[in-house]
Amino acid sequence: MKKTILSAVGLLMFSATSQSADVTRYPLPNNSTFPIASSVEIKGGSLVFESGKVPSPMNPDAKPGSAEFWGNTEQQTDSVLDQIEASLQSKGLDMSNVMKMTVFLVGDPAMDNKMDFGGFMKSYVRYFGTKEQPNLPSRSAVQVAGLAGAGMLVEIEVIAFRP
Repeated sequence: MKKTILSAVGLLMFSATSQSADVTRYPLPNNSTFPIASSVEIKGGSLVFESGKVPSPMNPDAKPGSAEFWGNTEQQTDSVLDQIEASLQSKGLDMSNVMKMTVFLVGDPAMDNKMDFGGFMKSYVRYFGTKEQPNLPSRSAVQVAGLAGAGMLVEIEVIAFRP
């Protein structure tokens, strides 16, 4: 009987402990000010895996697949991050809940087919590392050969944390 009660108390204590979230964001070394976390550690809560999001057309009347149709890397990144933000908000979360981000960038024909990392960053820093939203995710950004839609330059997927 005592064992059963102690086990039940222990289980309740474990459940209560696992419900409280603990997030530790580790900065980059050497006092780097680059706006990403080196890593993010999460204890408790649950994870929300957002599928990759691609941009909406900037100008649906332009020739499909053209730069005018999709916009440049900065514009496409704004579109994608707006979609991610809206999706998170529909789940009661926001950008501060993003723990991990994977960014896929296609080489921009206007830049000799090199990814426009600078254009991506111009948009990214409007969402992360701001006074209003200082939380930084861990992040990877890679250049890929192409995405599902011709002319798309950006796809982003995130993992968010619900405390």
